[in-house]
Amino acid sequence: MLKRPVYATFAGLLTAAILVVLTALALPAHAAVPVRVMPLGDSITGSPGCWRALLWNRLQSSGITNVDFVGTLPPQGCGVPYDGENEGHGGILATNMADGNQLPPWLAATRPDIVMMHLGTNDVWSNRAPSVILTAFSKLVDQMRASNANMKILVAKIIPMGTQACAECPQRVINFNNMIQGWANGKTTAQSPITVVDQWTGFNTATDTGDGVHPNNNGNQKISDRWFQPLATAISGTTPPTTPPVTTPPPTTPPRTTPPPTTPPVTTPPPTTPPPTTPPGNSSCTGTWRLVNSWPGGFQGEVTVRAGNAPINSWAVRWTLASGQTITQLWNGALTVSGSSVTVRNMPYNGSLPANGTTTFGFTAAGTPSTPNLSCALT
Repeated sequence: MLKRPVYATFAGLLTAAILVVLTALALPAHAAVPVRVMPLGDSITGSPGCWRALLWNRLQSSGITNVDFVGTLPPQGCGVPYDGENEGHGGILATNMADGNQLPPWLAATRPDIVMMHLGTNDVWSNRAPSVILTAFSKLVDQMRASNANMKILVAKIIPMGTQACAECPQRVINFNNMIQGWANGKTTAQSPITVVDQWTGFNTATDTGDGVHPNNNGNQKISDRWFQPLATAISGTTPPTTPPVTTPPPTTPPRTTPPPTTPPVTTPPPTTPPPTTPPGNSSCTGTWRLVNSWPGGFQGEVTVRAGNAPINSWAVRWTLASGQTITQLWNGALTVSGSSVTVRNMPYNGSLPANGTTTFGFTAAGTPSTPNLSCALT
């Protein structure tokens, strides 16, 4: 008489166990939450900042795949697939970023666990004192920690500058870099450590830049190599607050930025039909100008080159300078000037663009800014 309840209890437990197993099988597997890394800086980081592509792919090939590069800016064309989101804003000053409270919205939109920051080049160019730049750094760090109390922060000693347009800049860079470690020692905490990454030592502006300021292929490789180990160490010691069990990542989960491959955009025209509004002779690429910054007697501009509905291998953008304008410096492009006529051709690393892909080049100029009439063509 006592056996019926035992059997009933056993049957009930068995049924409950089966239901738990079936429920678990029915639930989708949860991918491990990746460590979110924000590359923060100026055009050295973002225009196109192809050291990020090298760094991303080295992390992947080294087995460090639990990482997501984040930022509100899209990737630039670097000729290889990579996670290119970033906060590399061409022409930006750390002091302006801090004074204008520009960083908090970027942090809120991307929620990084790690910030890797190469910043201060434009401040040095603008002759901001190292102490003023580092005061801005302190405010930016405070904003990072307000976003994430456990933020890990990698701060670069910036690469050197060597250009006739700023004869004092090489020594200014040295003076600034010499103060970074002391600042970091006073600002770091156990909960939110600051690691200084020396990007200056061993970097040669004659062989590692195309213009004395912005890295070429050699420079991009050196920058990537210097970031790799400190970033890998920071990733290995970072646990995202909502990380699920590590045994459940689905190996076939696509990256979050991959569009559905079978759903073409409704408004995409057939690839063989050129857009009716495309001007004659300019069917393969377009150039779009924006004013980055201006000051009495000069300004900084940026041009975005966009491919059409098919990949391209090379491009050239042309325009005519307004009266009184002269280009003093240009990066991420090969400049030719004849009188007032300007031609900028691609560099070896940013000529190949996928369909609808983009890259940018930037420049500084003397004179009063005006909106140029750009043309873009294949070469």
